[in-house]
Amino acid sequence: MKSLLLKSLAVLLVLGFTKPEEVQQFQGKAVYFSKATLELGRFGARMSEAQKKQIKARLKNRLEKEYVLNFNKKESFFEEEEKIDAISGATDSWGKNFSQGDQYKNIQDNELIQSQEFYGKRFLVKDQLQKITWKIEKESKKIGNYLCFKATASIPTNELTWYDFSWNDLRKAEVKKDSLGNDIQPEIEMTKVEAWYTPQIPVSHGPGEYWGLPGLILEVSAGNRVMLCSKVIINPKEKIEIEAPDKGKEITKLAYQEVIREKMIEMRNNRGRRIR
Repeated sequence: MKSLLLKSLAVLLVLGFTKPEEVQQFQGKAVYFSKATLELGRFGARMSEAQKKQIKARLKNRLEKEYVLNFNKKESFFEEEEKIDAISGATDSWGKNFSQGDQYKNIQDNELIQSQEFYGKRFLVKDQLQKITWKIEKESKKIGNYLCFKATASIPTNELTWYDFSWNDLRKAEVKKDSLGNDIQPEIEMTKVEAWYTPQIPVSHGPGEYWGLPGLILEVSAGNRVMLCSKVIINPKEKIEIEAPDKGKEITKLAYQEVIREKMIEMRNNRGRRIR
């Protein structure tokens, strides 16, 4: 902890002797590779290894993604690099309904603006940044040329995946009652997060919902997904322009979740009527 404080102090001293205009112009670009493990649950036990391999191949675009984070001292813009499906030769249109859209964060103003498209409708989600209470750990390691330090946190799972959907989430959200007829409050699921940040890049940005550490976050493990930075460019020759998305119906994260939930209930009910 003492060495961490000394390193953080060194960063502050460097910034203290840097001209204000130089700090303002500081910017960079980070490329992240994201990989998730496929969770088949009880259905996986009934499948052969060949069937599992086939499913993994078909879901490759959802399990493996590449992102770009552009940043300066106070703002960042995070977007996915779209890939063509290796099997069908098309983009994943169904998965796109529940994937993370272009995301703008302003840590100075505590502002999140995220562009989401859901069944042909465009939404502009505006909210506060996800609050994260980080615990700085003692471990350190090198990621590329950067010395990184470990931080951990526990975050409500629903807050990390508010743009996503699963039928299991819908079942959990339905109101249940006890023997006396009182509503049973669903248990809040938490996700343990492990992040590695480097004070050598003195910004509080990170990929996705993650931010708030004394250095750029280069690696994040949360649930079944790992996100690792593969390349960083500091102060590129070509100036990076960071602009917030501005198209779509303005809505909060909570209201956007309700839109998804209502649409999926409608689909489920319509499917049931067709079956009957």
